[in-house]
Order: sequence, then C-alpha cells, then structure tokens
Amino acid sequence: MPNVTVTVGDQVFSREGTISFGAVRHVRVHELIVNIEGAGDVPVPASAVKSVHDGKVIVDVAALPAFVRTAIAQAHRGEDPGLSGRARRGPM
Repeated sequence: MPNVTVTVGDQVFSREGTISFGAVRHVRVHELIVNIEGAGDVPVPASAVKSVHDGKVIVDVAALPAFVRTAIAQAHRGEDPGLSGRARRGPM
C-alpha cells in the first residue's frame, strides 16, 4: 500500500460496484485488520490492497488467505436479497 491513506472505518470491497463485505478496524504497517460481517476481525495483507479512494478499499481476493476468502463469501449469505434499500412492491 505505498503512498495511500487508509482510515479506520473505510469500507472494504472485493471489486468496484459490489457490496462492501467489511470495514477497516485497524491500520498497521504491513496489514489491515478488517471486520468482516459474521466472521469478526481478520488480517488483510497490505500486498492484497489494489486501490484506495473515497473511503473505499478494494482488495485482490485471490491474494488473501483461504479463511479470509471463505469469510468474504459468507458475509452476506444470510441476508434477504430483496432488502436492498428500495421499497418492496406487492401485497402486504
């Protein structure tokens, strides 16, 4: 992560245009500690960070340890896909 500023609270994404899977909890020299929904705090190596901008951290999921990739895959699994912030239509 040379010459970039990551801030506690930045949202973490697997790629642009996707839903955040977690948030930065601690910033260390060689890693970030990211809270992943349903998994808790996990280390993300600085080498896996692809870009940082506008309060977003984009990571290269393939460069992450297997247990972190699994946690990311499961982060939103229990959510109702119909709840996306939009009003639902239909009978009540």
